[in-house]
Amino acid sequence: MITEFLDKLKTLDIPTCLRVCAGTDGSITFLLEIMTKMEVSVITQEQYLIPANKDTASLFDTNIGDDINYRVVKLVAGNKPYIYARSLSPIKRMPLEVKQDMMRADIPIGKILRNHDIETRRDFENLEIINNYEFFDCNQVLSRSYKIIHHNHVLMWINELFPVDERWYL
Repeated sequence: MITEFLDKLKTLDIPTCLRVCAGTDGSITFLLEIMTKMEVSVITQEQYLIPANKDTASLFDTNIGDDINYRVVKLVAGNKPYIYARSLSPIKRMPLEVKQDMMRADIPIGKILRNHDIETRRDFENLEIINNYEFFDCNQVLSRSYKIIHHNHVLMWINELFPVDERWYL
């Protein structure tokens, strides 16, 4: 899947900084801070627990009805939103200290994992351009989704949306 993801990313006509962010398998917040030379704020839009349905139970290899943390955030630098991200994570799979930080909301996922020395990998799933998406006041967004794997189990599923516009010419 990584080769397919990379091949698709190479064909997209998008700014280089956006291509780098969309292709990283590391902390997007850290990269964005390097590129913008500003601190990135994580602004939580929504966060609550939902019961696992058939699909999420299957995704996380957990039971139907188990608590899943649903979180929606914006990553903002210099009062400009760069990324809108949704994440799902099974509460019972999280180490206690990670769960506490996740529930505090405005901490980037990459920073939480790094602060607690959680070894993970990211498995990319999907990459696509979506037209006429109005969240960022632009005509197109790049959507990518991936799983964060810890000890061969899915710890989190994340979908990120990036505006395809001039803000990436940094």
